[in-house]
Formats: sequence, C-alpha cells, structure tokens
Amino acid sequence: MDIPLEIAWRNVEKSDALEARIRERVDKLHRYFNRINSCRIVVEVPHRSQYHAKAFHLRIEVRVPEHELVVSNDPGDQNAHFDPNIAIRDAFDAMDRRLEAHSQKMRGDTKTLSGPPQGRVVRKFEDYGFVKMNDGQEIYFAPNAVVSGDFRALEVGAPVELTVAQGEGAMGPQASMVRPISALSLDPGKREAP
Repeated sequence: MDIPLEIAWRNVEKSDALEARIRERVDKLHRYFNRINSCRIVVEVPHRSQYHAKAFHLRIEVRVPEHELVVSNDPGDQNAHFDPNIAIRDAFDAMDRRLEAHSQKMRGDTKTLSGPPQGRVVRKFEDYGFVKMNDGQEIYFAPNAVVSGDFRALEVGAPVELTVAQGEGAMGPQASMVRPISALSLDPGKREAP
C-alpha cells in the first residue's frame, strides 16, 4: 500500500485484539488485488438507546487505481453483529468479493452466464417435431423429451430451451429435453455452446 492503513474507532473503545484481527484481514486483501493504494477502516457502534443492544458496524474503504471500493452496509446476519469478530468477518468477506470482481473486470475475465440453447418449434408432426435453434441448426425431438409432458400443447413457433443429446438419432441431432419458455425469455442472440 502506498498509504499506511488507517483504523478509526467511533463510540467504541480501541481494542488491541480487534485491531490485530483487522490488520490480519487487511494483509490478506492483496491476494484478490495486488495494487491497493490505501485502506481505511472505521469501527463504530451507532448511537442507540440504552435499552437496545449495541451492534458493531464496520466501514471499509479501499482505494485502487482509478476506483474506491467501499463496504458499509453491514453484510451478513445483522443479529450476529453484536459480536465484533463476526462484524469484521462479514465486512471483510464482502470486500474480498468486491476486490475479486474488480480484479476480474480489470483483467477482462468477467463471467458470462449462459443457459441452455434456445430456439423455436418449426415443424411438428403426430409423433415428433423439430426445433430451429438460434444458430440455424434444426434439432429433432420426440414427445417424451418435452418437459411439461404435454407434446400436443406445444405449437409451431413456440419458444423453447433444449438440451441436445450426444450423437445423432435416425433424423439427425436430437434433443433429450425440450422445455417451453415465454417469448420474453427467448434470447435471439444466444447460440449453442461449442
């Protein structure tokens, strides 16, 4: 770090044991992102009535090149934050996740979620049908592949998600599962994973 760690204590007495725990967790932040410029921690107990238990609150501010990452919303189980060690654990776990996501974003390793291939029913006969996937490939399916079990209710033009079976059947590539979806769920740009 370019600037030494700052720890502030508000409405709570400074504790050497808690400070040591905080310093230990700050030292581990570098495994998620190695270019941390500074880190500031505020440990506080917000003002409450004398009749209510006092929960600990941790605010973590981490500066990295061109960004400041902040955790201040008391992540985790709020009822457990009467123990300062749990408040520290939850806040630092949240910062670990933020730093890891920031690191992935900086490297261009952002995760993309892709679901099953999608398409539309293009032809349907008495005992089988065909789905045209978004990449143009046509896939054969039998009535027992329809998840809802209601092959007859499936209409031509209906959007579906499907699972393509390994190998080919007598009519070419075959779907082992066809699940009707809403037209709003259909992503025309989604292609089958290679």
